[in-house]
Amino acid sequence: MCSESGSLTPIEGDSPALGDEKPPIFGDKNEEKEQPQRSPAEWVTFTIALMIVGAIASLVVYRWITGDNEPPVLSVAIEQKEIRSAQGQYYVPFSVTNIGGSTAESVEVVAQLRVEGKIEENGEQQIEFLSSGEVQKGAFVFSRDPNEGELIVRVASYKLP
Repeated sequence: MCSESGSLTPIEGDSPALGDEKPPIFGDKNEEKEQPQRSPAEWVTFTIALMIVGAIASLVVYRWITGDNEPPVLSVAIEQKEIRSAQGQYYVPFSVTNIGGSTAESVEVVAQLRVEGKIEENGEQQIEFLSSGEVQKGAFVFSRDPNEGELIVRVASYKLP
């Protein structure tokens, strides 16, 4: 209807003006979305990924429960049979093993060559990083034959990370 001034006034029951409409409510029962079915390849991929994540989580829990938080236990060994000489020097190979639970850093291995009770030569090796169960190898170099005296090789120190 028109009023005397010539403007239009809405009559009750008329439809709302543009922009006054309410947006549809998502999740309404009237609006049903069908999800596409998963292919067998997707299920296989999902199952494999789930197994990998489960295995990793199980290993983390196992390591946590078993308490491999023991300190490093370092062992050093030399092979007398593998001592070799070249150009007047004697090479004494050694291996150091961490049989403990924790990692060791800055592992210092020292060697002393004693002849007739007197220290003739010293050697030092530094191993930067030795995790649990790891083995590192190296060699000491002496100018005297280690077979002429007593060779003492030991781990002198390490630090925790």
